[in-house]
Amino acid sequence: MKIIIDNATREDASLIADAILEAVGPEITGHLAGDSHTVEDIHAIFQRLAQRNDTQYSYLNTRIARTEDGTPMGACISYDGADLKRLRRPFFHEANEILGWDMTDDEVEALPGETQPDEFYLDTLMVLPQFRGQGVAKALIADAIHKAQVTGKPVGLLCDMDNSRAYRLYESVGFKNIRTRPFAGHMMYHMQA
Repeated sequence: MKIIIDNATREDASLIADAILEAVGPEITGHLAGDSHTVEDIHAIFQRLAQRNDTQYSYLNTRIARTEDGTPMGACISYDGADLKRLRRPFFHEANEILGWDMTDDEVEALPGETQPDEFYLDTLMVLPQFRGQGVAKALIADAIHKAQVTGKPVGLLCDMDNSRAYRLYESVGFKNIRTRPFAGHMMYHMQA
């Protein structure tokens, strides 16, 4: 099977939101929703963010794997870690407006980042269930690594310490664990290639 990887468009926003929710998992999604909102509300927020051109979850930072007939197989969001603080502001503005959070720009600025300025960050990787085990994830990772080469920075990512399958995948394509760090209440492996 041939895997075609190309730039996402605004029309891919729902798929991008699916990828984000799968990447963060049901626990963090539930935490975001709280008692007053639904998973669908959280999906709608990420879908709106994916349609914009100024967010970490933008279609501009996303590559889509497709079959030869154009059927989506998976998605990968990646960007220069030096841009994280600027790119994540729209998420917090949406969370303030839609979810009722009350974070100031100064508080957002002070939050620790999931990446660092000296790496290219692989933020989100998702393969649709019917295409798993067919090399799609490895193709998307290779594409992100190629994208990172332009920056001259290593590719970094966070992998949940409870996700041994993802850890083995990342190891198999050359990522090494360089440290552990907390993110959204979970300990994560910080890996680089």
